[in-house]
Amino acid sequence: MRPAASRPPSLAATEWWQRGPVSGVPDALQPVAHILLQVRESVGELVGGLTLDEWNARPAGIASAAFHVRHITGVIDRLFTYARGAALSEEQFAALRAEGAPMRADEAAEVLAALGARVTAAVEELRTVDPATLGDFRGVGRAQLPSTVIGCLVHGAEHAMRHVGQLSVTTRVVRAAGAAVPPA
Repeated sequence: MRPAASRPPSLAATEWWQRGPVSGVPDALQPVAHILLQVRESVGELVGGLTLDEWNARPAGIASAAFHVRHITGVIDRLFTYARGAALSEEQFAALRAEGAPMRADEAAEVLAALGARVTAAVEELRTVDPATLGDFRGVGRAQLPSTVIGCLVHGAEHAMRHVGQLSVTTRVVRAAGAAVPPA
């Protein structure tokens, strides 16, 4: 007896890189778009249902879920700013300083909406990047450390995904502990 043919998974059951090209994004930047879209989706899955104590918990002194989600948004924003060849604004520096603040009771939806909007804006920006400029010099930070357009875009996505991994561990630990670990 032959086993029944398996059905292909729904798109929601696959990762973004397995869903085909993102419309309008240059081929060289498809991986960046896929990572950013995966970041947004994964964060939503990981933080769904967190209590305020769980958002702010810092077991063993590690960064809180609130920090990771804010930081992901900020990293994408800052690295895409550098990719455009621009300097960070005072608003961006203020957001950077606020990333580690405890989350307020009414803030979770706002933080997730900011991440969603930033990913949407980043993917839209990818659509406007001229592939001929990907190797162009971009100075990063006040020290103007050497990078390129593609270096900034890739690092923004890659750094965001690293924090998704850390967020995954943090949310598992705080849920398993029942948020018994008080915020630091």
